[in-house]
Amino acid sequence: MLEASNNNELPIIPGKRYFTIGEVSDLCGVKPHVLRYWEQEFPQLKPVKRRGNRRYYQRHDVLMIRQIRSLLYEHGFTIGGARQKLADGDGKDIDNNGAVLREMINDLEEVLEILSR
Repeated sequence: MLEASNNNELPIIPGKRYFTIGEVSDLCGVKPHVLRYWEQEFPQLKPVKRRGNRRYYQRHDVLMIRQIRSLLYEHGFTIGGARQKLADGDGKDIDNNGAVLREMINDLEEVLEILSR
């Protein structure tokens, strides 16, 4: 499990449309039972449920989970405080810029590699 100070070391989100709860757990450094709990606490977090009640998260869900994780583990918010921050829209860009920038760099490097072939 990643320590609270290691949010910048989370893996880059692959270019997939749907992610299983196990994949999201690995991408966000949070255990699956915590993700299921956060679904109850944060109305913004709504994964698609398919056959057998299996959860499938989309990219925006993964980004939201990383945002929630940052608010709770790095900025010291309570569940209620983080919920309010996200509802007000104030927490939208906290620590997200670095992750987005790293993903863009990775994507550009992949395009450069493809073009150089």
